[in-house]
Order: sequence, then C-alpha cells, then structure tokens
Amino acid sequence: MTINPQSLSERSRRILATLVREHIESGEPVGSSVLVRRGGLRLSSATVRNVLAALEEMGFVRQPHTSAGRVPTDSGYRIYVDELLNRPRGGRASASVEARMLEQMSGTQDVGSVLSAVPHMLSQESHHVAFATTPAAGTAEFHRVEFVPLGGGRVIVIVVASNSQVSHKVVELDDEITSDDLEQAARYLNQEFSGLTLSSVRDEVLRRLGQDRVLYDRLMARALRLAKTTFEGFSRQSSLFVEGASTLVDDMAEPHSGITLSALGVLVRLIEEKHRLVRILSEYMDAPGLTVIIGTEHSDPTLQQFSLVASTYGEGAEQGTVGLIGPTRMQYLKAISMVDGAAQAVSRVLKGAPGPKLPSGS
Repeated sequence: MTINPQSLSERSRRILATLVREHIESGEPVGSSVLVRRGGLRLSSATVRNVLAALEEMGFVRQPHTSAGRVPTDSGYRIYVDELLNRPRGGRASASVEARMLEQMSGTQDVGSVLSAVPHMLSQESHHVAFATTPAAGTAEFHRVEFVPLGGGRVIVIVVASNSQVSHKVVELDDEITSDDLEQAARYLNQEFSGLTLSSVRDEVLRRLGQDRVLYDRLMARALRLAKTTFEGFSRQSSLFVEGASTLVDDMAEPHSGITLSALGVLVRLIEEKHRLVRILSEYMDAPGLTVIIGTEHSDPTLQQFSLVASTYGEGAEQGTVGLIGPTRMQYLKAISMVDGAAQAVSRVLKGAPGPKLPSGS
C-alpha cells in the first residue's frame, strides 16, 4: 500500500532513523533491544517492537527472516535521507571537506585540471565510485582562440572558454599558412565572437561561410574555415572524470551490501561507457543543488542495487556535476557532506573566490 511519509509520527521517524544509522554502521538486521539501548528513546522494547511492526506494514523496513531484526527498505532510506537534506547545510563537515579540497587545488583554475582531481579526492575519502562532469562544451562562453603552426599545413588550435576550460586539437589544412595569417585569423575570430557560447559560435561561423562577401574577403574566408574546423567538434555533451571502480569490489564483499556480481559488472561497463553515465546524470540533475537517488528509484533496473549522491556546481549554462555512487547501505550523512563540500570547492576555484580555512588540528 502507498503511505504518505508525512503521516509518520515523530516517534516513528526517530526509531526509523536510529534503525537506518545502526544498519549502515553494522550491516546487520537491527533488533528492538538495540534500538532501545542505542537510540536514547526512553521507550520499552514492546513499544519499539510495535512501532517496527507498523513500519514494516507501511513498507519502510523489512525482516530478512523471522528470527532477525529489521533492515531499512529503499523507502525507509528515503525517509532518512530526506530528513538529512532538509537540515541546514554548510556546517563543519561540509566546510572541512571544502577547505581540504581547496588546499589541494590551490593554484589551479583550469576546469579540466580541477575536475580531474575531484574524483580522486572523493573516492579516497568515501571508498565509493566518484565522478565529476564538465559543463557541456557547447554551453561554455567562448573567450579566445589561438593558432600555433606546426608546419606541413598542421596547426594546433587552442580554445579558451570563460570558465577557464581549455581544449586543444591539431587540424590539417589544405595549404600552408603563415604565422601572420594565423594571428590575423585569431584576432578576427576573438573580436567577432568573444562572449558567445561555443555552440553559437559554431552556428554563426556556418552562417557567415554561406554569405557572398566571404568569396572576395580572403582573410575572413580563411578565418571562418579555420573556425569551422575548430568548433565543429564541440557538442552539448559533458566530459566525465571518474575514479574508484575497484572499491565496488570491496563494497560487494561487505555483509548485506545487496550488490551482486552481475550488478557490479553492469556498473563497471557503465563507467567505461562514459557517455551513458553522462546521459543518466543529465536526466537526474534537473535542478541546481543536491540530488540523491536510492536503489529502486533508478529508472534503469541494472542500477537498482546502488545509490547516487550528486550536486551541481557553477551557475547558469556553465553548470557541471560532482558525486558518488555506492551501495544503498552507504553513509549518507558523510556522502552528502562530502559531495556538497566538493561542489562548493569547485565553484570557488573556478570563480577565483576564497574559501573556508581548515580548522586547527585537522
């Protein structure tokens, strides 16, 4: 039956939250005596057992076998996580994570370098799979382009976006081009298109190439042909950095992890096929801020043995995502604090803004 979580009494919520915390910590079913002893509830075991029976009937806990205590269902985890998300954030735990990340990323403002470091730090701290996505390439604002001749008609193209995202590639030209011509082409493109999104630049370049005056303006024609080759590779797809797949093996070995070998294989393949993971994340992150997807809430059945904690960073069109993937029995409070702190750190680094200091003794 469908139960409105708002109908739960405060006592039921406290007992459920205590059960979730105890199960996350131990991995074992939790009995009423443990809840009485560890929960500070000032209730008798009989009262707690009655509440647990009601919670089981409502679908928030289940009993693996008749002689055991209870474990939370995904619906029970959702009640617990929503309580965490509704608390004021930005406390000491989140600020501490943010400060440590800022310390390790100090001196770096290139978005690629910053985001490649984030999954390593998150995975090391959480022992889960960690990821970070760049803002979609086509939505970043174009700042400038530089052309560096290599000889033999080959040129290195360096594109700098306003969010400090730098990309480069080597293009092959039909004929040799001088350094002066390359400088003039770069100057023309920077003057004409700076401030537009990369995808808008691409569209405008194609439009101008179709105009008659390109036929008699040699500099413009050459600059636009270079720009067409430069910007045609930019799409609205984000790049993905991911680390920690090996920790899933450790998670699977944990008691009551619920992760099967087949589910592990599916997630590893998903990580290898990065475009699929980027697409799934874009479906989940429909608004700025923190998002938590728990087990059976995943639309993809192959992911329903995992939970995802993610947060956006940046603003407007220049938003990306950082987050964690782990078993449904993850330490949600720690994961939410870590992901929130990491998102704040990335935003600050890319803005060049100062962040919190590490507490003394940390």
